[in-house]
Amino acid sequence: MTYLHVFDMDGTLLRETTASLEIARALRCEEQLVDLEASFRRREIDTPDFARGVHRLWSALTEDDVLTAFEQSPFLTDIPRVCDDIRSRGEYSMVVSMSPDFYARLLLRFGFDEVVASRFPPLPFASPIVSGDILTPEDKVDIVERERLRRGVGPENCVAYGDSMSDAPLFRHLTNTVAVNGDEQITGMAAASYTGASLWEAYSMARGSFTVLSASS
Repeated sequence: MTYLHVFDMDGTLLRETTASLEIARALRCEEQLVDLEASFRRREIDTPDFARGVHRLWSALTEDDVLTAFEQSPFLTDIPRVCDDIRSRGEYSMVVSMSPDFYARLLLRFGFDEVVASRFPPLPFASPIVSGDILTPEDKVDIVERERLRRGVGPENCVAYGDSMSDAPLFRHLTNTVAVNGDEQITGMAAASYTGASLWEAYSMARGSFTVLSASS
């Protein structure tokens, strides 16, 4: 028997920020990005609309810019430690994010087994956004289902970590859920809740809170 740990990135692994905001800071277009994110929160635009907005905003973005933004981003502490511990137990870790894949895939450096994110054209952009390549909150459920079946993991042995209503479909789908620095709505939905700066603490709390994980410790 094994287990699958599924992590959101924006607001979860990244504390109080998003990949898009960190890239915008590196490119000095933070104000425009904040306006886009506000429109998304007000549901004036959907995820493909948001993606097209950042595509226009970042027309000159390079891989070096992304790496700079990533290395300056405020991640929770102890992420590699968590990934190492999961792997040492014969378990699996993955990140599912609606943010751009060119940023999210750098999370593999921390030791995650799999990272799935919205697919953007290669940098610098020379082709348009394909709407079907941009993930929605509902897509997270399908992605996790495919991964757990591929890994031979039962749904009762999956643990999801998230911070906002973009994680709500997955939190409704799974039993073992952890709000990490979550907003009021997702915290109310979660089976457990953590506030702080360490992923190890959130992960350890999950192992102590859920019978299925406690039995494997």
